Amino acid sequence: MVINKKNEFDMLKSEIDLDLLTIRLLANRGIRNKEEASLFLNGTVDDLEDGIVMKDMKKGVDIVKEGIEKQEKIIIYGDYDCDGVCSTTILYKTLESLGAKVSYYIPNREDEGYGINSNRIRKLSEEGTEIILTCDNGISAMEQVDLAKELGMRVVITDHHDIPYRDENGVREFLIPKADAVINPKQEDCAYPFKELCGAGVALKFAKCLIEEIGRSFDDYNELYQYAAIATVCDVVGLLGENRIILKEGLRIINKNPNMGLKALIKETALEDKVIGEYHFGFILGPTINATGRLETADLSVDLLITKDENKALELAKKLYSLNKLRQDLTSESVERVMEKIEKEFNEKERVILVYDGEVHESIAGIVAGRVRQRYNRPTIILTRGKDMPKGSGRSIEGYNMFEELNKSKQYIEKFGGHPMAAGLSIKEENIPLLKESLIKNCPLSSEDIIPVIRIDSPLPIEKVNERLIHNLEKLRPFGKENSSPLLAAKGLRVTRMFFMGRDKTFIKFRFENLNGKGFIEGINFDKYEDFKEGFIDRFGEESFLKLIDDGYANFNMDIIYYPSINEYKGNRTVQLNIKNLRI
Repeated sequence: MVINKKNEFDMLKSEIDLDLLTIRLLANRGIRNKEEASLFLNGTVDDLEDGIVMKDMKKGVDIVKEGIEKQEKIIIYGDYDCDGVCSTTILYKTLESLGAKVSYYIPNREDEGYGINSNRIRKLSEEGTEIILTCDNGISAMEQVDLAKELGMRVVITDHHDIPYRDENGVREFLIPKADAVINPKQEDCAYPFKELCGAGVALKFAKCLIEEIGRSFDDYNELYQYAAIATVCDVVGLLGENRIILKEGLRIINKNPNMGLKALIKETALEDKVIGEYHFGFILGPTINATGRLETADLSVDLLITKDENKALELAKKLYSLNKLRQDLTSESVERVMEKIEKEFNEKERVILVYDGEVHESIAGIVAGRVRQRYNRPTIILTRGKDMPKGSGRSIEGYNMFEELNKSKQYIEKFGGHPMAAGLSIKEENIPLLKESLIKNCPLSSEDIIPVIRIDSPLPIEKVNERLIHNLEKLRPFGKENSSPLLAAKGLRVTRMFFMGRDKTFIKFRFENLNGKGFIEGINFDKYEDFKEGFIDRFGEESFLKLIDDGYANFNMDIIYYPSINEYKGNRTVQLNIKNLRI
């Protein structure tokens, strides 16, 4: 399906002097005028809104500032995922540099679970904690905040998760903890215009306001953008507006002068000689940071990011790398087992998938849910055996607000929270069938909604692909949610050669004949081997496929969806098509 935002395209075309493909791509991303295009292409940190506009920001800053001046004991209460680790790092580094009496606490995933824990609140009180400053959590902690207040502590919440609510006869009443300050741009009465920051983005805003309130320049704290940038990618928030600016600045800094711990992690993950991009955040560095909270304690990752000892940084980086490797192995085993279970029990008519598998490691339930969702294009919840009761994670698809749908069935759930696209929950085992039945019964998705749709930005013959066009496309980086890499399409391409590569020979390189008769252009694909094999055999037979593998000579037509790039090898630069989908 070709995205066609004609009104935006016509408006932009009349206002900006860019090539038509770039204008179309901007229009497809919701850019409507010259000012928005300029912010998207050229926005800098100077274009970010002042965080003091956020509801309760001034209150929260004043409380922490007073705590620093009086040398009160401040605890940063974080979370064990990448966003929580980066949020904790931002606040810890800020407060420590300002002379605060500060330490941090991140709950253990299996023992305490997500968010503030009442028993931990009591222990922190016994240890003399006077101020609790949360990050990436707290917006749902009604009872825990009340307890902290009863014990004489002040509580400042910084969070970005959806605001919990109760529905009374169709009237939605939002529930806000009775903390001393609640800083979350998603509150209805918060005037901050950009609502889609991750937890580390909100923490970054808090840090900047605090630093400036104390009379220092935030220019001396630019390193904090690195952590907010990693979290922005890993928490999968939309890469438009302020998130795009934060990510661009974080990438600029990490490539120029990375934090000591990140530098060690870059070395350990074999990225030392590469230009770090959003891909490395999302698929290498971020998951490695995340692995500690999944399999051990997220303190290891925070320690890596805050250490000033180079040897300790290298040691921690090795530890993180080995934990991530273990996490990858556990994930592969669990995905394979869960997929086998679904294949046996799967009902095509069911538009929500819920699986209870007690052998899935609690920490990877969300990853497994994501893989299942990707396979079946349905909202998926994977539950596993928890310490006290089953726990799990869900991953959704466009058009299905998982937070809202779980809320409709909350009578069967002990605890839940999250976003439209992801959620976590705890549930009694006897209620699992009831929750599944309720979710399937109330599912608003139609049969059309679960059919995967590939939205392309524009048809573009491969003869028009050149270095200048690729250069223009690269201006749209960084890519991610709501600003995915542009997808182009070409039909009826003549394939003349094929190369099967990789350890299992499942990576495919195609050589396409240029229709203008001038040479050829190559395309590569890493994940469609089985689809190609099945399609080719259906069309030409198994013997022809075996011959193709044997000698690589081809003569057939193919349609492709692709993204063009430059391939550099031994000093030679050639245009190459990254093939996202194909059809013989």
